[in-house]
Amino acid sequence: MKKLLGVLLVFILVHSAMAQRAGGFRLSTDLGAAIPKDGGIGALFHLEPQILLRDNLAFGLRFGVAGLAKDVTYYTISEDFEGEVSGNASITGTLNYYFNNGNSRVAPYIGAGFGYYALSSVKIDDSDIDYETGTLEASFAWAPMVRAGVELGKFRIGAEYNIVPPSDLQNVSGQVIGEAINQYYGITLGFFVGGGKWGK
Repeated sequence: MKKLLGVLLVFILVHSAMAQRAGGFRLSTDLGAAIPKDGGIGALFHLEPQILLRDNLAFGLRFGVAGLAKDVTYYTISEDFEGEVSGNASITGTLNYYFNNGNSRVAPYIGAGFGYYALSSVKIDDSDIDYETGTLEASFAWAPMVRAGVELGKFRIGAEYNIVPPSDLQNVSGQVIGEAINQYYGITLGFFVGGGKWGK
């Protein structure tokens, strides 16, 4: 096992010493703030292995976790209610295009992806109302994502928007009585290893 890890480390270091080239492998991580569409705050973490299909085009598989405090809307009540922080997990196929001609360490990029989101259950804080609110159960959804940012050497600053459809809120009789918005923005800081470096 130690020998395997050593070979992998040498492979990554060799690739890191060269410029970005098609066929190269890299592993990126991102950490940042997650902001629900209708307000609030949360946090996210991504781990994304990528392969360079071309010198400035990368295909990846993003494994992500986001913790969000979701606002819940009831169709028969005029006010919104806040749910507890819930953790959502996702697996998303991605494509990134980098605007870099190989002469600079700065590489702006745009990207998009499509993936599978696992949405955890939410407990609603309804202590101020006399109403049988029900629960927002765990669910799953397929959804797109768009992003943009800039890489500075091995480091990255980015912004993204995850267009996840809303979840239905049901009462104890199974009737849909509201929904929770799952779309969220992400502001991230990250870095990558492997894949070479931008510039000569």
